[in-house]
Amino acid sequence: MNKITYGLGLCLLLTSCFKEVGIPVTTDFIYTAKDSIYTAPANISFTNRTIGATHFKWTFEGGDPASSDYENPGTVVFKRAGDYKITLEAWNEDERQVKTQQIHIDSTVNIAFDAKVLVNDFSPVTVHLINNTIGASAYKWTFENGEPASATAQSPPDVTFTTPGTHKIILQVTNGGQEFTTEKIITVKPALTNDFTMEPSFEDDDYEAPLTAILESKAANLLTRKWTATGGAIANDTAANTTIYFKDPGTYQVTLTAENGKESKTVTKIIDVKANTGLRTLRDVKLGINAAQSAIGAYYATRLRKVFRKGDDLTTAGKDIDIVFFGLNQGFSYNKFISPDSTSTYAFGSIPGATYTRYINSQEACGCGLSFTAADFDAMTDDAPLKSLSISNSAEGGVPFTNALSPRIVLFRTADGRMGAIKVKSFVPDGTSSYIIVDIKVQK
Repeated sequence: MNKITYGLGLCLLLTSCFKEVGIPVTTDFIYTAKDSIYTAPANISFTNRTIGATHFKWTFEGGDPASSDYENPGTVVFKRAGDYKITLEAWNEDERQVKTQQIHIDSTVNIAFDAKVLVNDFSPVTVHLINNTIGASAYKWTFENGEPASATAQSPPDVTFTTPGTHKIILQVTNGGQEFTTEKIITVKPALTNDFTMEPSFEDDDYEAPLTAILESKAANLLTRKWTATGGAIANDTAANTTIYFKDPGTYQVTLTAENGKESKTVTKIIDVKANTGLRTLRDVKLGINAAQSAIGAYYATRLRKVFRKGDDLTTAGKDIDIVFFGLNQGFSYNKFISPDSTSTYAFGSIPGATYTRYINSQEACGCGLSFTAADFDAMTDDAPLKSLSISNSAEGGVPFTNALSPRIVLFRTADGRMGAIKVKSFVPDGTSSYIIVDIKVQK
């Protein structure tokens, strides 16, 4: 064998010992959403992590673009919500590999709802809910202090709130990947309550006819009110505060009905109007001696039922003062009731708008033939005994009295013709604050 032949044989032998080896392909990729929002329309970026390939084929189900043969295809837009397959086929001259992943694109969510209060916002409040949310797949409602307290339906049932105050209605929705929340506030006013007061006017606190009573509504959380009565005349039957006039004695029912569109409540009260005695009784009136004008007071107005002291503003009340007591000292050695228009004579000062009152301070010394005793005073239940008295304009009011006789009855007639009697019950020595205590019965 020559050398050439041997060399060729060796070369063939060596070649037959080697086997051709291909380059492997590992297909892989990842994707990310812009701003991590996987909500349609979603912008998804794809990154190719494939090893060993030289050619690529992307398929984007539901995407725009739908395919690409670039190694890195960039951003693909998914305009609608759904689950889509993403396929990457990668190969070289030796091998071809395919990888498929599924991508979920959430729907766009616009969360909103309306809460409509039925009837009005007085407790109990019923709310009708209208879900205007778009793009959600699940719902969770929370009704703070409501009945029911929660719901998961897209359209929940009506909700009732009874507790006064503010309450939250919260709606949470999801589109499968994201959660959205919104809320509204419901304000509940307290439930209807009803009551009223009925008091006689100042002039009619003896409950004698004719009587005017003051009606004051205490009803709350109402829309309308109505006053009615079994007798009497109501000044304004829908006002919160009004008056009712009873001409004649009797027992009457006064009713207030309050409504708020959901319920009605009625309260009725009874008033007993007495027959008119023509007499007003004033008890335990304190009148001070001259030195007690500032501390106790010596002026009295029977219509106002009030004692006035030195220094009080009498601009308005002066015309109503009809009794003035003058007590010289704490020993009560010189006392008498004087006419309001003569106070300046007794160092009291003038009373604005003063009128006159005629007195019989001492029946025993007047020589007028009158004998009206303390027993007569106590037994008097109407003004009949006073009608029989005669006190002239020349009545001897100037005769003083002492504390030797107690109780003492002093008779008087006011400028407007009302007859009356004063019962001096006590003489109370207390230095410069000494005073008398009297009861007064006077015609109305």
